[in-house]
Amino acid sequence: QVYLVESGGGLVQPGGSLRLSCAASGSIFRISAMGWYRQAPGKQRELVAVITSGGNTDYADSVKGRFTISRDNAENTVYLQMNSLKPEDTTVYYCNAHISSSPIKSGSYWGQGTQVTVSS
Repeated sequence: QVYLVESGGGLVQPGGSLRLSCAASGSIFRISAMGWYRQAPGKQRELVAVITSGGNTDYADSVKGRFTISRDNAENTVYLQMNSLKPEDTTVYYCNAHISSSPIKSGSYWGQGTQVTVSS
C-alpha cells in the first residue's frame, strides 16, 4: 500500500505565499514523476506543476514565474512553493505521484487534497 499525505494549505491574502508539502510512504520501490494538480468545483482537475525524478519541471502557464515545484528524493516528498497568490488560485490542490512498489508493479497515486484560499 502507498500513501500520499499533503499539508500546508490554508488562507492567505492576495500577494501572499504558501508552501504545500506531500510525503509518500508505504511500499515504495521507486518514485518517478511527482506533481500537483488543482480542481475547482464543477471543473476538471488541471495540472499545476510536475517534476521528474531527475529534476526536470513543467508548469501550467497560469502559474509560471509564481510557483516552484521541488522534491526531496531521500524523503519521498514533493513541495509546491506558491508566491504572489491570486484569488483565482483558490481551490483544492492534489498531490500525484507515479510510484513503483516493485520492479514490475507501478501505479498513479493521489493525495487527499488540501484547500488553498486566497482572499482579503
